[in-house]
Amino acid sequence: MKPLLLGHRGTPRLHTENTLAGFQAAMDAGLDGVELDVRRLMDGTLVVHHDPALKEGGALPEMTAAGLPAHVPTLDATLAWAADAGAFVNVEIKFEGARPDDRVHRTLDAIRAHGLSRRVIVSSFSPLVLDAARHHAPDIERGFLFHRAYRAGPLDLVPLVMRRVKATALHPMHPLIDDALMAQARAHSWRVNTWTVNDAAQVARLKALGVDALIGDLPDVLLTAR
Repeated sequence: MKPLLLGHRGTPRLHTENTLAGFQAAMDAGLDGVELDVRRLMDGTLVVHHDPALKEGGALPEMTAAGLPAHVPTLDATLAWAADAGAFVNVEIKFEGARPDDRVHRTLDAIRAHGLSRRVIVSSFSPLVLDAARHHAPDIERGFLFHRAYRAGPLDLVPLVMRRVKATALHPMHPLIDDALMAQARAHSWRVNTWTVNDAAQVARLKALGVDALIGDLPDVLLTAR
């Protein structure tokens, strides 16, 4: 089995992360698609950016589209690119408050509008975001992001979240993946998509374990899976 290979925020070691140039470079290098992040401006515009503020200054929730730097793409422009490029996209909806905001349903509506429902998986660290996504667009796949083992005595929270939000994939940070996690995933028919894999030895280890997707910063490292 060949794992799906996705550029983490595009190609961040070669281009500014979460930019159309970086996304296209990932495809040109031979990857299957990209992972990206969605945030919201003050005027409601959905943009692709990881942090809540720009490196050059300016909090995104306080900005409008008119003041957006050229290198920060809108979600709509990015999904149009993905549809044209034939890219698979992991769309992470960033968790910004106690309750999901309108980014959830508007992101899902945009994915549908660009005909990408079958080439996108929506992920989040927030079960509330994923549950909102389940209610609004149950046909668009969901992945639960986590970076540590959520265990409290005999209670394993990951299966509880997965059942609640009806997610199809686990999205653990790669050091968490071992035989036990893979066995659990296979028992529930969950895919395992992992991040951020930047070492060829880890690519080999994870491929041998049978992970379904590798997300990383370095296309040449990811391509050693082939």
